[in-house]
Amino acid sequence: MSISQANLDEVALSQEEYALILRRLGREPNQVELGLFGSLWSEHCGYKHSKPLLRLLPTASPRILVPLGQENAGALDIGDGLAIVMKMESHNHPSAIEPYQGAATGVGGIVRDIFTMGARPIALLNSLRFGPLDEPRNRYLFTGVVAGIAGYGNCLGIPDVGGEVFFAPTYSANPVVNALCLGIVETRLVSSWGGGAGNLLMLVGADTGRDGLHGASGLASRTFEDERELRSAVQVGNPFLEKLLIEACLELVRTDWIVGLQDLGAAGLTSAAVECAARAGAGLDIDVAKVPRREQGMNPYEVMLSESQERMLVVVKVGCQDRVKALFQRWDLACEVIGQVTADGLARIRDGQEVVAEVPVEILTDPPLYRPKSQKPEWLERLQTLDLAAVPDIPPGEANAVLLRLLASPDIASKEWVYRQYDHQVQTNTVQGPGSDAAVLRIKGSVKAIAVTVDGNGRYCYLDPYAGGAIAVAEAARNLVCTGAQPLALTDCLNLGNPERPDIYYQLKECIRGLAAACRRLQVPVISGNVSLYNETRGEAVYPTPVVGMVGLIPDIASQCTPAFKREGDLVYLLGAGDGGLEASQYLATRHGMVAGRPAIDLKLESRLQRCCLSAIRQGIIRSAHDLSDGGLGVALAECCIGGGLGFKGFAVDGGGRRDQALFGESQSRIIVSVDARDAPRLERMAGREKVPLRSLGFVGGNRLVMEGDIDLGLEQIETAWRGGLEEALA
Repeated sequence: MSISQANLDEVALSQEEYALILRRLGREPNQVELGLFGSLWSEHCGYKHSKPLLRLLPTASPRILVPLGQENAGALDIGDGLAIVMKMESHNHPSAIEPYQGAATGVGGIVRDIFTMGARPIALLNSLRFGPLDEPRNRYLFTGVVAGIAGYGNCLGIPDVGGEVFFAPTYSANPVVNALCLGIVETRLVSSWGGGAGNLLMLVGADTGRDGLHGASGLASRTFEDERELRSAVQVGNPFLEKLLIEACLELVRTDWIVGLQDLGAAGLTSAAVECAARAGAGLDIDVAKVPRREQGMNPYEVMLSESQERMLVVVKVGCQDRVKALFQRWDLACEVIGQVTADGLARIRDGQEVVAEVPVEILTDPPLYRPKSQKPEWLERLQTLDLAAVPDIPPGEANAVLLRLLASPDIASKEWVYRQYDHQVQTNTVQGPGSDAAVLRIKGSVKAIAVTVDGNGRYCYLDPYAGGAIAVAEAARNLVCTGAQPLALTDCLNLGNPERPDIYYQLKECIRGLAAACRRLQVPVISGNVSLYNETRGEAVYPTPVVGMVGLIPDIASQCTPAFKREGDLVYLLGAGDGGLEASQYLATRHGMVAGRPAIDLKLESRLQRCCLSAIRQGIIRSAHDLSDGGLGVALAECCIGGGLGFKGFAVDGGGRRDQALFGESQSRIIVSVDARDAPRLERMAGREKVPLRSLGFVGGNRLVMEGDIDLGLEQIETAWRGGLEEALA
């Protein structure tokens, strides 16, 4: 039998998928069952278009404590009986509709993923993309998202220690809002799910309401044309309640009373219960009549699909329920037994004595997987082969103005307006915070530290998704190396448009291939992640934006390195590749309004560069290190000067005859380093052994940034442009 497409659209299922449900069930599903399928077979929960591709990613390492996809977040052994837990998630569509609550509940959700693993959340980072700030709607989204992140994270007492913010027209209707949380836990306490028929299911935290209905199946699994139709799918957060949940759950995991802990995120009780039953090879029996509610007249369909925030599902050993309930009551948290684990493999939902749904867990968690047609679009070939030599070079005497304009552009300008709203010193672990290449956090009771960063560049991926994916991994690792950290593992969030379109599926496939290639070459496995598709409105997709969050280890915090120039007279070198290219550069976009060319990366060189730089930092040779990214050499030197309050006197640079390419090109695999003159020969020998190019740029000193024949600016000028650019754009 068939069902109207309108009814299927409500749960984001196709007629073909409905026919498959009929064949597998051998009957028609009722309304509640259809809601379960719609949520669990959604793109957000089922990864229908991405799961086959994600198998390309390397996921093995002796440090990894739980297999990828088996738990809420990835866990990584860092020695001394400690583990890092890390995950990144998206809240793009909710933030496009209600920016404050969309961003706030995104923070709340990713934090719950961390403490369900038994880890205390110790850091937040975010990766944000918006449309140009000269449009009022984009300013509203930007300020609302930043306020939501600050409002929720500050109340939890978790420092927001880093991130990135970029702007481009493609994100005007679809902002990208990705949140990363990192936690720390004793290795022996890393929480994972166990089975056990008869164990009890307890729901703790907020009462259940109608907010968030169809969040997974509607908001995150299709394009949308009118935000009004989906406003009810945006959740509302309560960070003070979440703070109580954090402390209560971290106390609970130190007992032996439970066998599992799961947050209620996308699809609410449906995904929390069914997915965990699937992991344990078990079934479940839930009575929705026992679920505490804050709204009258809610039916079983609404209770099962509600995405009300600050709720946890706890699997409690038989006989321990009173102790668990007493623990939560001490924290003023409501807690009720709503069901139990069964051995029959069925997801059975009751409303009192009435069975309102009964479906095999195995079917619910086995959505169809798609491998649609992949096709490189013709327009991409044209952009990649555009003759950039025809672009006018910077005339003599105008490089000063170009550098100031780049420093003031919202993509490059200081993000202090953003991060001064975040508390990045709470918990007193932050050693390097926002504004550095990567955040550095001390591990209390140890000489070790960890570094963490998020990186991605949509322009690069738009022009070459394979190279862009690889560059995202390489830049994240390079940022960690510049702090003196050895990259250990990554989490990712892949933000793209509608994968049913051949050009978008091409982007998705190539981005993942690029990520995988860089991960293998740099020996950095993937331990967790998220895919956010259908970021598209009225046929306009965002740039393919894979964002990489990466963590690294510093064995001795005393050996950490920062980007700022340290001392007058130090020699400055460019370690790595030679002159930059204009392809996909911020310079090209800012000065000429062009997004064109074909970015590239030599992963073999990148690996040698990072090994050389890290070794030199560990041996105390390098005083400062800063990677070259947006804005190229000129911007990177300016940032080193601003950070240290010291000037730079540089030699003339030759960009193959082009001033713009030499000063502002963005070739990969390049790091600016400064060294004591006595250590320069050691650096030269190390670079020679690793076959990494090394070029003398000049020396630290004075109160001006000088690049002979091209740039001569006072530090006050460049700092004023850099610090005021974002606020000026907002005004």
